[in-house]
Amino acid sequence: MTDPTPLAFSFNTLGSTKKVPPPRFSCCDSLNESNILQLSSWASMDSGFKFGPHRTALYEDPPAACWPIVYSPDYNITFVGLEKLHPFDAGKWGKVINFLKEEKLIADDLIVQAREATDEDLLVVHTRRYLNKLKWSFVVATITEIPPVAFLPNFVVQRKVLRPLRTQTGGTIMAGKLAVDRGWAINVGGGFHHCSSDKGGGFCAYADITLAIKFLFERVQGVSKATIIDLDAHQGNGHERDFMDDHRVYIMDAYNRYIYPGDGFAKRAIKRKVELEWGTEDTEYLQKVHTHVEGALNELKPDIIVYNAGTDILDGDPLGGLAVSPQGIVKRDEVVFKAARRRRIPILMVTSGGYQKRTARIIADSILNLHSLGLIDKELAASGAGNPKVEQMIRDSAQDFSNLSLQ
Repeated sequence: MTDPTPLAFSFNTLGSTKKVPPPRFSCCDSLNESNILQLSSWASMDSGFKFGPHRTALYEDPPAACWPIVYSPDYNITFVGLEKLHPFDAGKWGKVINFLKEEKLIADDLIVQAREATDEDLLVVHTRRYLNKLKWSFVVATITEIPPVAFLPNFVVQRKVLRPLRTQTGGTIMAGKLAVDRGWAINVGGGFHHCSSDKGGGFCAYADITLAIKFLFERVQGVSKATIIDLDAHQGNGHERDFMDDHRVYIMDAYNRYIYPGDGFAKRAIKRKVELEWGTEDTEYLQKVHTHVEGALNELKPDIIVYNAGTDILDGDPLGGLAVSPQGIVKRDEVVFKAARRRRIPILMVTSGGYQKRTARIIADSILNLHSLGLIDKELAASGAGNPKVEQMIRDSAQDFSNLSLQ
């Protein structure tokens, strides 16, 4: 006879436990191909049930000589000028790398080459249903806010629009492990903070921040708490929705309160909310960033910091609505890295939004500044925060913050 109360297996998806009953079989049923297929179907797809972490190329160790800076030429989106229909500079990532090469900081053979995230990688967070939706060009057009994409064959959209975003997503996941291994890492792309497990938007098709954290939780021993410091001008509603009920993740978000997305539900996940007014300038902005970054890290010491370093706070940005100078952005990144290094917390930086041509130069200048201060270098990557140059910088930082007006 059939067991009237089959076992319900528990599984955890983004911090919430659900019960999913398996297929019903009679105790006399033989283990045939049909039964195996039913069990396999139940244990995969959108059920969230996993037998353990899948095999992935994203956690393979790069050459030790490489900086923990992740990039691929495949990040850049170019296709018959369509990318120009969105204010986002879809080639800024390559420009950042070129500026760093010009300054002799890096060379091609010293960069960690990003790999494209596979469907199996993406399914760690995303539902199969959502990934299937991306096979419709009009859905991608809505997410990327480029209407003509709706009229392109989906194989073109996959190759020219989504593959670059998947590669950047893979880069963020790779950089997460690098940050833990070496103390810091920068993905020159990524930061798709409007995308959640089942919904994209705002040019964000994949939830790379959520994925990086979930990969670390599942695969890296000793990583059980994460702090997201989101300093893009827009609210990071994607990762906020994903980690709504997950107490392992602490979210600080500083954003223009009047602009997209205005997601009231997602705001409930923010532990430290900093809502900014139109036209906020350097002095006020940097004081708030310093106060709240310190407060967030004092409240909870995480095992990893994911820093979403959007440059759309720049004065004149058509979407950000704030008025921070290029020097203010460089100083902001310095504030965050100093806070992380002082506490010896690994930090992963992603570059996120920024809708002016000069943002690539500013990102490069910020990375160069971090290097000049000893906050990032190969020795630091190898030895952690116990670097004498960093220790001296930390001792000086209190005076730094006593006067946040820029020189």
